[in-house]
Amino acid sequence: MSTLALLVALLLVVVVLLLAAGAAYLVHRHPSWNKPLMAAFGAVTVMAAVVGPIFAR
Repeated sequence: MSTLALLVALLLVVVVLLLAAGAAYLVHRHPSWNKPLMAAFGAVTVMAAVVGPIFAR
């Protein structure tokens, strides 16, 4: 794996962690956002599960 690919993967991990922290803070401050955010994360998880194997080829 090239250095550029490793840097891109690290940047992606950092961005995902920041988004997760922001979502956790939002749910902590506004509990009514819990169900919409869980639905959105569920949709993203399903999309990642479907698209991941396609790009792995």
